[in-house]
Amino acid sequence: MRAIVGITDAQTHCRAHLSYVKRPQCDLFMAAASIIPFTISMALVRGIAAGVRRRGHDCEELLLRAGIAPLLLAQDGARVTADQYVALMWRVVEMLGDEAMCQFSRPLKRGSLELIARQALSGHGMETALQRMCQAHVLLQDQVDVQLVRDGALAGIVLRPVGDEPLPNFLYEFSLRVLWRLTAWLMGGTLKVQHFDFAFGQPDYANDYGDTFPAPLHFGLPFSAFWFDARKLARVCSRDEQALQTFVASWPAAAIMPPRTGEGVDARVHAHLLQSRPQWAGLEATAAELNMSAPTLQRKLAAAGTSFQAIKDELRRDIAVSRLGTSKVSFTELAADLGFADAAAFQRAFKGWTGSSPGLYRARPVES
Repeated sequence: MRAIVGITDAQTHCRAHLSYVKRPQCDLFMAAASIIPFTISMALVRGIAAGVRRRGHDCEELLLRAGIAPLLLAQDGARVTADQYVALMWRVVEMLGDEAMCQFSRPLKRGSLELIARQALSGHGMETALQRMCQAHVLLQDQVDVQLVRDGALAGIVLRPVGDEPLPNFLYEFSLRVLWRLTAWLMGGTLKVQHFDFAFGQPDYANDYGDTFPAPLHFGLPFSAFWFDARKLARVCSRDEQALQTFVASWPAAAIMPPRTGEGVDARVHAHLLQSRPQWAGLEATAAELNMSAPTLQRKLAAAGTSFQAIKDELRRDIAVSRLGTSKVSFTELAADLGFADAAAFQRAFKGWTGSSPGLYRARPVES
């Protein structure tokens, strides 16, 4: 039985994450990511930047080439667009040759993640496929042991540090996200996680995990892991070579973009608000559209760990960051689109959301 000690649950909201894609298909998936406004916490950018610095490289140049203002790196509430985050990861892969974003002591050379996926496909049954996925990952790096573990009704992919040296939070965050999305792909595309465990204390940016790790979160454990219904191990892995190539081509955008089923009440509110702009429906109108009373909607959103105002503010923040980073829209025009009385009100709200003025997010040319 796993020891569950020092656990803290965190219900959260954010976006993000991780891995690798072959360049020719990258623009296609980045364009798809732009259809729904979607931004990523600067904490996750700092995770990549720290790894790059540990390798002795200049992260400022990589940020600029991805269209990210280096000044934003120090802003706790700052955000980047999904496109910018994908571009940053691509720069790391292209310029430094590391699909693991410089998190391990030695690079995961280009093709490593495809190799892990291909090794998993060599197992016919799901349990064997996941065991081979773990074995391949262990062969490519020296700092974490990766195992498929059963614990009663649950099964999990568990990462334990090798040795006593503390490992960066982002190494675990990155690895869990990649292995979870690969496991989900092997199982047909979706996998409901029961909870995520982390081998570090709850960080101050935990509220930015949200869609990145959409399940209860446990911190302060001696391992990192994600857990799912063990009955899924009895499945047959039916993925083939064509499916593998499509999967590899979808990274990193597919790993960054959270699965949106539209089934949750928060997703339905998000969709309705997006459709109602620039009028921006209020709580009462949104509840009526969803065939429930306003108090019922508030209770359901609270049970999902959010609120109507939080969803509205996150959506307006993401639209603002996206439009500022991809166009020359005026503050006045953007304020009107987001439902503010004037540009000054928008600028005050934006600084409250991100900790920075909107001017820092102005579109910058991305170098080739």
